Amino acid sequence: MNKPESLRAHLLAAVPELRHSPDRLLIFIDKGKLRCTAAASLSWEYGYELQVILTDFAGHPDAVMLPLLAWIRTNQSELLVNLDKSAQGIGFEADILDNSKVDLAITLPLTERVVVKRQPDDTYQLSHVPESPYTEYQEPATWQVFAGSELLAEWQSGTAGDTLALETPHPGRSDG
Repeated sequence: MNKPESLRAHLLAAVPELRHSPDRLLIFIDKGKLRCTAAASLSWEYGYELQVILTDFAGHPDAVMLPLLAWIRTNQSELLVNLDKSAQGIGFEADILDNSKVDLAITLPLTERVVVKRQPDDTYQLSHVPESPYTEYQEPATWQVFAGSELLAEWQSGTAGDTLALETPHPGRSDG
């Protein structure tokens, strides 16, 4: 599993309080599950709850939450874009130790897909599949849909400000 170490490295690089005391950042995997179907390959998906615990944290929780959300946006985007998952997704608890420190526990439901490919020599090659990327917002444009040479529909796309769209492959999708 690669995401726990990726998140650890990201938080240590992003949060000065943690960079100065990396031993106060604890990461645990709970409720792990392995999902594999009866498909021809033995590809699987890890599913687990990642517990991120910050002990004696003297910084503001915002200093952790914003870098955390930025990491999630790239590494587990459905926690932000799927309404059901975002409503239940990121949990936290805080023990207030005194006026300047807390123990903060954050829970993230994560998944990691592992693709298994059988090689010609009967060995197996494993690869961890990255999450679907976001694409930057595109400026408003005129969209046209044609069937052959016949114009079926035409409209001006709206503006969306500072937004992102999750790329999802769609069979037969036209980029015109």
